[in-house]
Amino acid sequence: MVISREKGRTTTSGRIYDTLRQDLVNGRFAAGEKVSISALKEHYGVGLSPLREALNRLAAYGLLEQESQRGFRVPRLDRRELDDIAEMRRELEGMALERAIRFGDAEWESELLAAAHRLKRADMVPEAVDEWERLHNRFHRTLVAPCGSVWLLRFIEQLHDQFDRYRRMAPEEPQVRRVLDAQHGELVTLALERDIKAARELMDDHVQRSYEVALKGAMTGAD
Repeated sequence: MVISREKGRTTTSGRIYDTLRQDLVNGRFAAGEKVSISALKEHYGVGLSPLREALNRLAAYGLLEQESQRGFRVPRLDRRELDDIAEMRRELEGMALERAIRFGDAEWESELLAAAHRLKRADMVPEAVDEWERLHNRFHRTLVAPCGSVWLLRFIEQLHDQFDRYRRMAPEEPQVRRVLDAQHGELVTLALERDIKAARELMDDHVQRSYEVALKGAMTGAD
């Protein structure tokens, strides 16, 4: 019975961690906002123990700041931090893409084509923003999946979450969005052609264009 209760608490903690992580990335909480534990308990319908476990994990992950004994706060948006995140994305995601192109097999090619197809179909439904974001993340994960390094993939995932905090605060820019969407297809083509140099250059440009959008989110969130 003790083991069962412990397992149940771990499952609840994992569930609330995933939900809170997504809400933090999506901007449900304002940058700099102090998080009310009692309000979170009520909103998510969880107990204090699994909630605190989730909050501590999110603080270690970088999506929350722990304030000594005073609780937790959503990190503020900062231009210098975004610059650092974008630079690390260029370095690490570019490295992972090069390795993925070298190591990826026919199964990866099929999965990449499928991921790109789903993302393109989601582009046709502008109101399905959450679904597009989910498929967008899946596409980028699939693109670099065969890089051969679990740690590299973990770092990239963390950078994406931090980067998206800024990007999702930015105003809509349909023209830029169309360019970025087109680049997804171009990345697939270059990956399948095994053109490492061109793929790396395009990834750098893709991150830079996304950064320029996210920067406007940083300015918006700082107001």
